[in-house]
Amino acid sequence: MIKVLIADNHPVVRAGIKFVLDTASDFEVIADVATTTELFEKLETISPDVVMLEMDIPEINGIATLRRIKAEYPDIKVLIYSGQSEDVYALSTIRAGAYGYLSKAADLDYIISAVRKVSKGDMFITNELAQRLAFDEGTKKPRRFFRKLSTREVEVLKMLASGKRNKDVAIGLNLNEKTVSTYKARLMRKLNVDNLVDLLQQAKALELY
Repeated sequence: MIKVLIADNHPVVRAGIKFVLDTASDFEVIADVATTTELFEKLETISPDVVMLEMDIPEINGIATLRRIKAEYPDIKVLIYSGQSEDVYALSTIRAGAYGYLSKAADLDYIISAVRKVSKGDMFITNELAQRLAFDEGTKKPRRFFRKLSTREVEVLKMLASGKRNKDVAIGLNLNEKTVSTYKARLMRKLNVDNLVDLLQQAKALELY
């Protein structure tokens, strides 16, 4: 039996995923939570095989939550899912230690196959995503720029694009403000811009809004 914990702040989404997994005999949803606080409280008392983690779960962002799970519970496999662009977040989450990335736009059948694959320690991405990742970078300039960015730089850019101040970014990513300023300068250099407005325009091109 594959034990699953669902972490998503939307009750309807949690119920929907549970319903889909319950149609298969080899899954048991042992908990569902709405925040990262609830998630780590649950992980102190239960041991899921797979955590299905929504990228934009409240309190701590998905990648920071993923890193903490990997550090404190290394045997747990994490499958990230999100309504955000696969092209951007799949690479970031996999680099950060996720065993797979599932778009909320994917067919329902993918949920079952993704959790099964991840539970075995195998990597899961959709065929569509694999094809896009293999697409000629030369025809997709924003994606080519994105591939120059580290996982942490993507996190900082996403938070800046959502309107966060340096102080808020520092708190959200457990950094100091000076480090955030350094990341911002590095992002401007890598994305070939010289002001914050143009930086946020690049974020929009990367579908980080």
